[in-house]
Formats: sequence, C-alpha cells, structure tokens
Amino acid sequence: MNVYKFGGASVKDAVGVKNLVEILKTENVKKLVLVVSAMNKTTRDLEKLVDLYMSESSDINYQVNLIFDYHFDICVDLFTNKNNDIFKKLDSLKEELITFLRLNKSPKRPFIYDQIIYFGEMLSSSIVSSYMQYSGISNTWVDVRSIIKTNSNYRDAAVDWTQTLANTKEFIDNSEISVTQGFIGSDENNFTTSLGLEGSDYSAAIFAYCVNAQSVTVWKDVEGILNADPRYFDDTTLLNHISFREAIELSYFGATVIHPKTIQPLQHKEIPLYVRNFNKVALKGTVITKGAIMEPLIPCYIIKKNQIFLSISALDFSFIVEENVSEIFALISDHKLKVSLMQNSAISFTLSIDDKFNSFDSFLSSLKSKYRLKYNTGVDLYTIRHYDDESINKFEKGKTILLKQFSRETAQYIIK
Repeated sequence: MNVYKFGGASVKDAVGVKNLVEILKTENVKKLVLVVSAMNKTTRDLEKLVDLYMSESSDINYQVNLIFDYHFDICVDLFTNKNNDIFKKLDSLKEELITFLRLNKSPKRPFIYDQIIYFGEMLSSSIVSSYMQYSGISNTWVDVRSIIKTNSNYRDAAVDWTQTLANTKEFIDNSEISVTQGFIGSDENNFTTSLGLEGSDYSAAIFAYCVNAQSVTVWKDVEGILNADPRYFDDTTLLNHISFREAIELSYFGATVIHPKTIQPLQHKEIPLYVRNFNKVALKGTVITKGAIMEPLIPCYIIKKNQIFLSISALDFSFIVEENVSEIFALISDHKLKVSLMQNSAISFTLSIDDKFNSFDSFLSSLKSKYRLKYNTGVDLYTIRHYDDESINKFEKGKTILLKQFSRETAQYIIK
C-alpha cells in the first residue's frame, strides 16, 4: 500500500482534477489510499460562511450558493453526462449543509466551525472519486469520519489511535484504491472534528501508519522542500533528503511544507515521505527518511509572520521563578496559544506567541493583575537552522532586531 495526498492547489479546477488522474496513470499505483484536501480556497470560503452564520448575516444563502456553484462548474467541465451521480451528490451535500445551518442549537464557535468546514473535503473527494471512476480508475470513496476517531477538542482534535487502527482494518481494502478526505475525523458522538491547520498531511500519515504503507507522497505546487520560502528569500535550494528528526525540527520552527504532527507516526514505522510537484511529475522531489540529517547540508531559513512579542515581569520587579513560569504556561495552555520562542532573565520572561485562536486578549486579562506586560504585535520570527558566519552576517544586515537567540544548530530572531 501507498498513500498519496493531494492539496487544494492541485485540484483547484477541472484541469487540476484531470492532472491528478494522469498522475495516477503515470505512477501506475493499484493499492492506494488517496487523501484529498478541499479545493483551492474553499476552506477560506467556508470560514467566511462560519463568520456570516455567527453574525446572523443575511448573506448566508449567497455564500452557500457561491461555494456550491464553484464545485458545480468544475463538474460541468469534467463530465459530459450531466446525469452523472456526482451532481446528485453535490445537491445532497448542499441540503445537508443548509439543514445544519437551520437546525443547529449550539452557540460554540469551535463546534460550529467543524460542522461547516468539512464540506470542502467532502465535495473535493467526491468529485475526484467520481472523475477517477469516469476515467476508468476503479476506486472506493470512503468517509474518513468512519475511520479517524478523535476526542471532542473541536478545531484541534487528538486522534484515538486504537479505535482508528481498528476502523482502518474494517473500512480500507488493501487491494484497491480508496479515496478519502484529509483534515477531518469524528468524535465518539459522530460529530465532525478537525485535526488543525494543514491537517490533511497529518491524515495521510495516520493512514500510512495504520495500513503499514510502503511510502507517503504529498503532491504540492513546489519541487520539494526548499531551504527557504521563495516568497521571502532569493536563491533557494532544493533539499534532496531530510531526516525525520530534521523534518520535525523544521516543522516546529514553522516550515509550512509539512505539518508538524505529520512526521511522528511515519518515523515510528520508518515510512518514507516524498514531497513532489504535481506539475513536474518527472522530478524526484524531496524524501524524508531515517538517516543523514540533510543533503545538501546548508543553512535553512524559516519565517513565522504575525507573531506577538510579549515580555512579562512581576509588578514589584521580583524574580521570575519556576512558580511564575508554571502559572504562565498553564494560562498559555488554557488559551490555546503556541509559544514559538522563549527567553528569561532574572526579572522578566519573554515569549514569541502564535495566536491562531484569537485568545491573546483574554490571556492578557488573566495576567495583568499580577504582572507587568509589554508586547508588540505583527512581528516576525526568523529561524536559521545550520547557520554559519556568512548566513548570520548576511541576514542581520539592515534589520531591526528585537531579540536574538542562538543554540548549537539554530539561530532565532524577532524582527520588527
């Protein structure tokens, strides 16, 4: 068995879906779990629908129609027979969404988010599966929610590995191609849950672990993993090989090519992960395996934008000790903030924070009665892995640096 994951950019239109089918024919895979993300910007459009629903906007129906018309038009381009069952499936999914919007009683945004956001994956995987069948590639469409079981931590659910492994054995046929969804699962009450940002890569790794896959291939619009994001850095270099350990480090520091949780289940069973370009199938891309740290071994540059740079000190300027740090981290956990960097001195504790759930203001309110707080928003965190003197000197030139921190292999900077 192999596992393929196709992201939203690869299936953004009819041309993309056709290209996916051509890749499957070229690669000639017969035993496969195919994980499909939502098409193009559908997740963004569904997030807007969540906002409209929460504000009781009159534009809800318009937004629903916008989303489904986009997918309907793709199907019109793909299928000459307008009686194909995919059109009925789209109508059924639309009615399902409208019914939820009409009958939902929960006021909790994370729950509502997950009950709406999953329609992107359901639409894309259904269209891909139908077009594969239409093109002569036999496959079985599988609802991932019947397989990946999680807790009820909506928007960032944790996987129940025991139940998921048992469900995989029941619902995945190792002798055929199964088409399913990324990013989502379901809890013990069968409500939809999501696995966090970029969770489709993680879904692919979950399936790979459960079916003892030979490999995982993530198909993207880049040639593989580069030593820097070409949107922000010139003269980037393709990394041919990365170790599991190095991939985890890069992901932790913010490299966006691979989801941070994706590597761990693959490392446990030493399942190689390939990152390849869906527009340049002949290229080998990058492989992540057990072995040498990186080839070529060169400095890697990572940027996390829109960080919050926070300094915390006691109101009486007493020492910040273990008790204080423990209290601060308990509040960080309660507010689902992510710490990207930390540094402490005798009287202050400094953090770079990622506020993906918009809970920083509440976090500050919990601290301000006891601590003196200073912070900057909209700062950038840069990380240089495997730095050398040349890379440091070149990077620091002309920048306003609020903080820098070095370890044996890693340099980090907060840049205003």
